[in-house]
Amino acid sequence: MGPHPAVAAIRLAVRRVLHDVLNELSRDSAAGAAAAPAPPGPTPPDGGTAPPGGGRADARPAAARPAGEPPLVLVACSGGADSMALASALAFEAPKLAIRAGAITVDHGLQPGSDLRAAEVAARLGALRLDPVEAVAVTVGREGGPEAAARDARYAALDEAAERLGAAAVLLGHTRDDQAETVLLGLARGSGIRSLSGMAAVSGSAGRYRRPFLHLDRQTARTACLVQSLPVWDDPMNADPAYTRSRLRHEGLPALEKSLGKGVVEALARTAQLCRDDADALDRWAAEADATVRDEAGLLECAKLYALPPAVRRRVLRRAAIAEGAPAGSLFARHIEELDRLITGWRGQGAINLPGRVVARRQGGRLVIRQG
Repeated sequence: MGPHPAVAAIRLAVRRVLHDVLNELSRDSAAGAAAAPAPPGPTPPDGGTAPPGGGRADARPAAARPAGEPPLVLVACSGGADSMALASALAFEAPKLAIRAGAITVDHGLQPGSDLRAAEVAARLGALRLDPVEAVAVTVGREGGPEAAARDARYAALDEAAERLGAAAVLLGHTRDDQAETVLLGLARGSGIRSLSGMAAVSGSAGRYRRPFLHLDRQTARTACLVQSLPVWDDPMNADPAYTRSRLRHEGLPALEKSLGKGVVEALARTAQLCRDDADALDRWAAEADATVRDEAGLLECAKLYALPPAVRRRVLRRAAIAEGAPAGSLFARHIEELDRLITGWRGQGAINLPGRVVARRQGGRLVIRQG
């Protein structure tokens, strides 16, 4: 008799991602071997060094993984049902593919006893035979609000751990329900189809972060934990109405399903994928168009920008602002709309101040974007 359907579903999702990671590592290794120069000759007797450039190019940190050692994949685990189900599936599937499986749990320090909770989660992960397992404490700032600040601190800790340990990937337990919530939050901000794209299955530097459960619902993960007798911890902050996502989860989505019927979560997740496909295509178009709307000095020509479709033009403007130092996370739709009016609604208006002390102005038919 095979495993429970919920357990089989989470294991299959993780197995597919691990195969993707191995295939990418194999391609990287083959490409690096093909591009590598001939081995250097013997070390000169005077102790001189080999010529520069003898190292192998690799998109992932290789210093922590000696040649021949199996790749390491980490799971980010809070102790909740989603991430515990993910950790158990990784512990089961990784050894069959000759992959080392480890885990990181992040202590945000936002609740009394959070350090003890993190230590308890780490012990549970160790009991799953994951190795290495680390509990990492972070300091959560205030920029962007409590939810955004906690997320920034968490990803910074995961990035640091992945680089230090030489991990090929970090698995995250976001489910289809999380994706639906993200789409609704993006819709409320009115930030365009990139916000409606939700979370990508693969993201981060060199594709570090992988989300195997985006096509699985939250209940599947919880059921998998139940039938495997995996202890889980329900973070009280996830039920705190002070947080926007919590209100959406416990009030907003249920109200939508009551009004529109079942299937809202699935429809929102499907919308995210469709929007992501469209946004990716428009981004590629904008990248290609960027070179065609600049003069010999590299300045953006307003007449050529005006001729572009609005969706492409706004992406070119956003790219230009970020290239001059505007932080992507602080560059909102209203900023791009102001930039766009310098092209489409020019009436002699003055310079526009953008985040990161970047200033944009129209001069002699050119759009000049510079650090202020």
